[in-house]
Amino acid sequence: MPRNVSPFPQQDSRPEISGQHADSEANSFAGSPSPPPCPEEDPAHRRRRGIYLLPNSFTAAALFCGFYAIVMAMSGRYDSAATAIFAAMVLDSLDGRVARMTNTQSEFGAQFDSLADMVSFGAAPALIIYEWSLRGLDKLGWLAAFVYCAGAALRLARFNTNVAVIDKRYFQGLPSPAAAALVAGFLWIMTDAGVQGAHVSWLSFVITLFAGITMVTNVPFYSFKDVSFRRSVPFISIFLIVLLFGLIAYQPPLVLFGLFVLYGLSGYAVYVWHRIKGRPVSVIATSVDEPDERGLH
Repeated sequence: MPRNVSPFPQQDSRPEISGQHADSEANSFAGSPSPPPCPEEDPAHRRRRGIYLLPNSFTAAALFCGFYAIVMAMSGRYDSAATAIFAAMVLDSLDGRVARMTNTQSEFGAQFDSLADMVSFGAAPALIIYEWSLRGLDKLGWLAAFVYCAGAALRLARFNTNVAVIDKRYFQGLPSPAAAALVAGFLWIMTDAGVQGAHVSWLSFVITLFAGITMVTNVPFYSFKDVSFRRSVPFISIFLIVLLFGLIAYQPPLVLFGLFVLYGLSGYAVYVWHRIKGRPVSVIATSVDEPDERGLH
C-alpha cells in the first residue's frame, strides 16, 4: 500500500458548532459586524459614571461644617456653631475654583454644591439663631427662622435656573453665604461680648428677616467674578490685604460681621444709584418669547 494513502478517512479537527453559536460563528467568518457592547460592560461608560473626588471633597467638608454647626447649637456652644458657618463659607468658595482649575466641573458637583449650601447656609443659620435668640419670641421667632430658610431655598433654586442668563458681574439678591454670615456673625459678636440671646431677640428678628428677604429680591450684589488675580496690582494693594488679615485676626467676630453688613447694604446702594442714573437694575437678560424664558424675573 502506498505511503501517501491513509487507511482511515480524514476528519475535520475543528469542534462541531451548533445552534446559535454556529450562526454567530458563521457571521463572524462572513465579516458581519459584531453587536455593540452593552453600556454597563463598556469600560469607558463605567468611567463616565464616576464623580470627581477633589472638588466634591471640599463640598462634603462644607456640608459637614453646616451639620456640625447644628450639633453645636443643640449643645449650647453657639460660638463654635458660628465659627463652623464661616468655615463652611471658606470651603464653599474653594470647591468651584478647584473644579475650574483642575477642569473637573460636572453636573453632579453643581447639584451637590446646591444641596450642601442649603444645609450650611439655609437650615443651619436658621436653626442656630432660633435656638440662641428667637425661641423667646414664640411664633414670631420660628416664623422669622422659616422665612430665612425658605429664602435660602428659593435663592438657590433661582440661581440654578438663571445661571445661563444672568450678568456674571452681579448676584441677583444677597448670596446665601453672605446671608448666613450676617446671621452667624451677629450671633458670634454677641456671644463674644457675653450678651444673652434673650436680651437681643428683636434685633435678631430684624437681622434674620432682613437676610431672608434680601436673598429673594432682585437687588444686584457685586459678585467679584470679574476680578482677575493674574493681573498686576499696585504695591499698596498687598499692604491693604495684609492689613485686612491682621484686623480679622485681631477681632474676627467684629471685623467679619462689619464687612458683611457693608456688603449686605451695598446692593441697595447700587440699586438706588442705578435708579438715579436711569440705568437698568435687573441682572437678568429677559426674553420676549415665553417658552424660551428661564428663571424668575
